[in-house]
Amino acid sequence: MPKQKNTKQKIIDAAIELIAKQGYRGASVRKIAAAVGIRESAIYNHFRNKEEILKQIISEIFVTPFEFKDLEEKAKKGKSFLHQFVVAYKLISFDKKKEKLFRVLMIELFQNKGLRESFLQEFHQKDIQQLSKALFIMMQEGLIRSGDPMFMAQEFLAPLFYIRLQVSLLRIDSKSTAPIATQFEKHADFFWESVAL
Repeated sequence: MPKQKNTKQKIIDAAIELIAKQGYRGASVRKIAAAVGIRESAIYNHFRNKEEILKQIISEIFVTPFEFKDLEEKAKKGKSFLHQFVVAYKLISFDKKKEKLFRVLMIELFQNKGLRESFLQEFHQKDIQQLSKALFIMMQEGLIRSGDPMFMAQEFLAPLFYIRLQVSLLRIDSKSTAPIATQFEKHADFFWESVAL
């Protein structure tokens, strides 16, 4: 079993490199197999098709830092919980390989309906739901004012996505990202001040 897991990760790693260099269309299953050093048919032991490989990659690039165990206990920490989230989000945003793929996949999301639906259901909604649960717990604990936790979650996440987009736009033109490096933490502080009791 470990051998299969290892091969699956090799397929993902090879696909990441190829998609980052050649785009989704350019990274064929044949090329991915060649990069791994396996037959093309062997890929289908791990993935149904190329789109499934892409979905797996997206799950790593758009990974939610909210996949915490003991969400309730951590949410009770209020501001430090939000800081944990933005630091994890920041690390993902500044990871060069993930940032490069973020650009490629943003383009692909506009062109691929199935991928778009998968992203919205599996990643975007998952983040909103997890964050809204955490915010609701904070409300129950008397840490933040009462309100619509789903709306508050969207208000918290939207600027983070925008900052991540800025990182990509600056890197495309080889400009420094230093001026926005602290924006993640500043956003968490600003948000907390606007909702804290």
